[in-house]
Amino acid sequence: MRVLVTGATGYIGGRLVPRLCEAGHTVRCLARAPLRLQARFDERVEIVEGDVGDAAAVESALKDCHAAYYLVHSMASTRAFAQKDREGAAIFGSAARKAGVQLLVYLGGLGDESSALSPHLRSRHEVGSVLRECGVPVIEFRAAQIIGSGSVSFEMIRYLTERLPVMIAPKWVMTRCQPIGVGDVLQYLVAALAQTRRSCIYEIGGRDVLTYRQMMLRYASLRGLKRLIVVVPLFTPKLSSYWVHLITPIPARLAQPLIKGLTNEVIVHGDASLRAFPDIHPTSFDEALRLALDRSRSGDRESTWFDAFAAYAPRGDFSGIQEGMLIDRRVRAASVPAVRVAQIFSALGGERGWLAANYLWALRGLLDRLIGGVGLRRGRRSATGLRVGDAVDFWRVEAYEPDRLLRLRAEMRLPGRAWLQFEARSGDQARSTLVQTAFFEPRGLWGQLYWYCVAPFHKAVFGSLAERIVRAAEQ
Repeated sequence: MRVLVTGATGYIGGRLVPRLCEAGHTVRCLARAPLRLQARFDERVEIVEGDVGDAAAVESALKDCHAAYYLVHSMASTRAFAQKDREGAAIFGSAARKAGVQLLVYLGGLGDESSALSPHLRSRHEVGSVLRECGVPVIEFRAAQIIGSGSVSFEMIRYLTERLPVMIAPKWVMTRCQPIGVGDVLQYLVAALAQTRRSCIYEIGGRDVLTYRQMMLRYASLRGLKRLIVVVPLFTPKLSSYWVHLITPIPARLAQPLIKGLTNEVIVHGDASLRAFPDIHPTSFDEALRLALDRSRSGDRESTWFDAFAAYAPRGDFSGIQEGMLIDRRVRAASVPAVRVAQIFSALGGERGWLAANYLWALRGLLDRLIGGVGLRRGRRSATGLRVGDAVDFWRVEAYEPDRLLRLRAEMRLPGRAWLQFEARSGDQARSTLVQTAFFEPRGLWGQLYWYCVAPFHKAVFGSLAERIVRAAEQ
């Protein structure tokens, strides 16, 4: 089929597109910022610029499409998200009818309509109703919390659990929920294209029904963290959103409607989805959590977490946090081909040293030895050659693509896990770009404090290292 995907720059859409291509479909994406997608998807994916609120752009994007995925919402961009989402759904549905689209697929939210739904969940249901009114068959999936690195609701649990050894929690943490792994959600979305062309609503969830408190404690157990959660009735959703804003990178404007939704019990009623999709067997919460926390393995089959970050990363230097990972990224232009830059960073360590602030590297190695770590004593197997699995001082080669990429995983003693990655990207007229990125996944509060304590040294070491690599390549 020829399929249009909206929301491809988002969490679900960005993971759905490669799966649709893998299934043999021709994929077109409608995006307000097409440049963000060109770096992530290959030439099989057609990318057109436009907004779901622009009827002409939507009609043009839907031309010759058999089916379309509606995966957009406005909660992050405006407080009047319900009205904007209604308008967008009406425009999209009308355009789909005019274009002769045979099927619309929409991902909404779980929640019992007989109860008092939060504004966020009520809006999610309303969007499905507006799409159905257009006359095109709609398959609507309703899911509770999606467990996957990058999902806002999952990231809220991650940050709160990692950063707070003792948590004074509002009573919504005792609300029952049926979370579902992102891999299962994507399976349902792809399989929808093979369904009979009639409107259906499917409630989807994982194997386990848990409270949010149980989810946070299971997260802590898997990470080896000791956490105490004390529930008090004093927190209103508004106060909770400010608390989340203070502790996590999630802004209060986005956290507040989400937290209001957490007061609604969201569990699956009936087995309609299991009967309609017998080949999909939802995973347990623990398995979905393990996949979400696995940075190195390709949990979504297209790329590792590091590759996905590279596709979405800002063009220049970056220092901050994304999906629980603390990041220091340096980008430097070089007036030589990429292969020459790669030769320099592939020879770092061992007797050659690290080009910049070698005394600080030696000091870090000594400190590591004093606390029982490997230090710098291992050196490297070869002064010029590398292969995956090689030791390089207190690093281990985790990924290596000659002339292009080197990713080192730290084996020193740390309150978390760390990687140092180098990329040599080809440019025009024998020019190239060095992208050097330090990643740190902190373990608990001590991991967070460690990173910020050594940040001044990182500024001196990593900035100088990137400059020296380029300078050595150009010489």
